Amino acid sequence: MKNNVTQRLLRIKDVMRATGISKSYIYALAKEGKFPKSIRLVKGGSAVCWNASDVEQWISDCIANQEEA
Repeated sequence: MKNNVTQRLLRIKDVMRATGISKSYIYALAKEGKFPKSIRLVKGGSAVCWNASDVEQWISDCIANQEEA
């Protein structure tokens, strides 16, 4: 079955630009389970990316949490 949802992958510079946080902090948050995990682009490779919708949801959750506080 064909999925009609277009998925985008973001590289670290795009994630940093979207969130306004540093590379090291992104990785630290992901390690703590507080940020979406990266996806390895090639099995055995070192290049990683993030699912754009996961990052966008994380940003939306941050905004919602600020509004509740």
